[in-house]
Amino acid sequence: MADSNIPKSEIEQPAKGLTGQETYNVVTDTVTGANVRLKDNLIQAAVIAVCLVLGAIVGALVVEDRLPGALAGAFIGLLVGLFGSGLFLMVYRALRHLRGRHD
Repeated sequence: MADSNIPKSEIEQPAKGLTGQETYNVVTDTVTGANVRLKDNLIQAAVIAVCLVLGAIVGALVVEDRLPGALAGAFIGLLVGLFGSGLFLMVYRALRHLRGRHD
């Protein structure tokens, strides 16, 4: 029993598994499912709102007829905000998972 003299702190401990929430986050970030992280959803909502307003302003200024231009610009801004923030969160979460942070 030569191992009995080795302090417990030096013996390799088995790797801890992911918690249920971490497993859910990995699956929803990499496969499919709804992202339930409040911070991610608030960031995405704020980016979409800003892009929607900016798109409406730009659309109203560019098109001679203000209302249809604002509506078209708002729709384009909505899409840009949705896809842009989604792409950012996708890359951000992928990098976090690669680093082993599955919060």
